[in-house]
Amino acid sequence: MKKQYIYSLIFLFIMGEIIAQQTPAPKQTKDYSIEGATAHIGNGEVIENSLIMFSNGKLKFVGSANTKIARLGNVINAKGKHVYPGFIVANTSLGLGEIDAVRATLDYDEVGAMNPHIRSLIAYNSESKIVESMRPNGVLMGQITPRGGTISGTSSVVQFDAWNWEDAAIKVNDGIHLNWPQSFTYGKWWLGEDVGAKPDKKYTTNVEKITTFISNSKRYLKSDKNPKNLPFEAMEGLFNGEKKLYVHASGVQEITDAINYIKKAGINNIVIVHGNDAYKIADLLVKNNIPVILERAHRVPSSSDTDYDLPYRSAKLLVEKGVTVAIGMEGSMERMSARNLPFYAGTYAAYGLNKEDALKLITSNAAKILGIDDIVGTLEVGKDATLFISEGDALDMRTNILTHAFIQGRKISLETHQTKLWKKYSKKYGLQ
Repeated sequence: MKKQYIYSLIFLFIMGEIIAQQTPAPKQTKDYSIEGATAHIGNGEVIENSLIMFSNGKLKFVGSANTKIARLGNVINAKGKHVYPGFIVANTSLGLGEIDAVRATLDYDEVGAMNPHIRSLIAYNSESKIVESMRPNGVLMGQITPRGGTISGTSSVVQFDAWNWEDAAIKVNDGIHLNWPQSFTYGKWWLGEDVGAKPDKKYTTNVEKITTFISNSKRYLKSDKNPKNLPFEAMEGLFNGEKKLYVHASGVQEITDAINYIKKAGINNIVIVHGNDAYKIADLLVKNNIPVILERAHRVPSSSDTDYDLPYRSAKLLVEKGVTVAIGMEGSMERMSARNLPFYAGTYAAYGLNKEDALKLITSNAAKILGIDDIVGTLEVGKDATLFISEGDALDMRTNILTHAFIQGRKISLETHQTKLWKKYSKKYGLQ
């Protein structure tokens, strides 16, 4: 019996070593200087032959390597390489689900329709192997967002190298997510129904449910709050400006209705998520200072009469009008696809967006929309030293090859189960 117990412990230890994420890096104790790289600041500025120095997790100097200044700590020669701020993925359920076929590993969708009080952060799994696989592509932070229902819950922003959700948190409870109803329904082709769009007779009723909930929560917050109502309590941040309302909506009518109803209710901090056809009402978005988190570029058009390349050009159409745009995830295989975040930005660049403007979609713009631009999103003195070095253009999958990555000045591991498999089969087929 004793031997069996010992064997069980050994087995659990071995499995833990196989399954567990890389051990999070310790707090920065050594200073670093990165010299000679092309620095992409994240705000559109590029510094050739740059010098970047950081200490105690914060950037201390960002400028030209020709500057006569003492280098701090370990000097990394990055000549011929590129330095970027850590990429930020918005609207993702990373860490809330691991294996789609195993229900017990999924924790992104709560029971009920109106769940503003449900916090995604406490369900976030910092040990997720999927989260770990983001880092070799430079995706170092994300907005962890719940799914389902009419009001899905409250998101938070985390960094991707942590022991637990408390360590991971960058911004706690940044906003509430509302799924605006569609004004049209579509037939189920697998049941032999007509797949054409038809007006949804329940649209007005569904909208009224939302506006009624918002009105009731507003009245509750002005009352003595007795008896206590947790969903209504969670809405307070929307009215006092502490939280943003992320409205998941597509279509001109849906986006327009959402903005009008929500502004009328006294909620001014609004972000449109998905935003199909948002470019058609870009002036309304600019007038109300409303940013857009677009879906990933690699998707088919939303309707049969839409240009095939509209998803690739959507960022350019909005940016040209003055809308602040970031890239988010959702839909089929969204957690696994998040690692391709820089390549979605690269696709937007290939279809008309300036390369540095495309970079903003996953750096400074994302940070601004999520309310973390005071600490991350650009390479600027005083901000967190969350950055990475790539051998080439990080928006191109052929040259996005990281050599170093840092989160809050901590040098993190770029090894994952996927990089191990890549090395294994590269040797098998003589590619190394």
